[in-house]
Amino acid sequence: MAMSFQPPKGTCDLLPDKMILRGIIVDGIRRVFENYGYEPMETPAFESCPLLEIKCGEDIREQIYKFKDKGGRDLGLRYDLTVPLARVVASNPQLPKPFKRYCISRVWRYEKPTATRRREFFQCDVDIVGSPDPISDAEVVAVAADCLEALGLSNFLVRLNNRKILEGMLEYVGVSGDRALDVFRAIDKLAKIGREGVKGELRKIGVAPPASSKLLDLICKEGEPKGVLDYAKGLLKGITAAEGGCRELELVVSHLKRFGLPEERLRVDLSLARGIDYYTGPIFEVIMEGDEDVGSVAGGGRYDTLIELCGGRATPATGISLGVDRIAEIIERRRSLPVPRIIAKVFVAPADDSMRSEAVAIVQELRRGNIASDIDLAKRRLAAQLEYASKRGFPYAVIVGKRELQQGSVLLRDMTARTQRIVKRDKLVEVLRGLVTPKG
Repeated sequence: MAMSFQPPKGTCDLLPDKMILRGIIVDGIRRVFENYGYEPMETPAFESCPLLEIKCGEDIREQIYKFKDKGGRDLGLRYDLTVPLARVVASNPQLPKPFKRYCISRVWRYEKPTATRRREFFQCDVDIVGSPDPISDAEVVAVAADCLEALGLSNFLVRLNNRKILEGMLEYVGVSGDRALDVFRAIDKLAKIGREGVKGELRKIGVAPPASSKLLDLICKEGEPKGVLDYAKGLLKGITAAEGGCRELELVVSHLKRFGLPEERLRVDLSLARGIDYYTGPIFEVIMEGDEDVGSVAGGGRYDTLIELCGGRATPATGISLGVDRIAEIIERRRSLPVPRIIAKVFVAPADDSMRSEAVAIVQELRRGNIASDIDLAKRRLAAQLEYASKRGFPYAVIVGKRELQQGSVLLRDMTARTQRIVKRDKLVEVLRGLVTPKG
């Protein structure tokens, strides 16, 4: 009896229709990245476990896919694209700064799969290494916003906060700083487990119920930037770290306006924490209005100590990551982008087997003219070929018949309109290029 196999839990097969959409998404994002001056970079899919576990936090540490290679070395699949970048910068101090890189690749996390989160997923990252100025934080957020606009997703909200403000709030309620990272990880679960769940998490790490209640009351403040930051400045007056964090966010907001983001798309959310430990300053997430159940489609922040922790010089850095899978889910829901069923535009069909050699010559001519084309490879009758081309979604078919060829022509069939016309053989590439080349 034959065995039946399925993809491992938390992964999925992406058939051509899904991959065509992802190709459109990735191409659109890449164009925006490069338009902003970011350069491509790639790192291995797996890294040493000690590297991956630097400042990742206990929750992420438990999600790393770990294994030993044949030499007994402890390795793991990367859980994000930022830690490998920090390793590269640490080992290549000669890189000109600011160093602006992008990376579009897979990452892996062993967590409970949901409808919008798998254990293997695609991320598109941009990072700026070497600039401490808040304009860099604003730029990476602006890049993400332009990527979403380019994909037809304009109704997004950018949520902003600063780890320094959260640190100030811990000081304000009397929670010691050595518990800060544990507290941040607990707060990061607020949307998933609710207020009482977070209070339970805080209780486990030794935060007394009165302090946790007071903290949760303070962080549940969200809205337009000026009002929330004025609230935070008044509340945390005299706490140096928090005052600095407020000033940084004010500058980020000011720069974002100059980058063209309207203020109504910006929210300061004092409950935003981000669950990874390496963040040190401004943090940000992007959500889509009306699709909040999908989760954030982009997120990131400043990580000024990570490169030094990876063995390099003290180097400021900031970045943001867009989630391809979540963006694809929203586009599919909304049908907000025209997605072709097939990449190839033309199917070349020999009328009978005697026309096969000429059909091959024609399809190669079209391909060399940069017109994506395919041809029958199964020696089917003409009617079966056209049925196949229709099912696959080819916009056009070229029928290569003996009588037409003797007249120096072929039949060009519009598969959507179900009409056809005679086209001169030597004009075929020119005619098809005019039909399949995007206007404008």
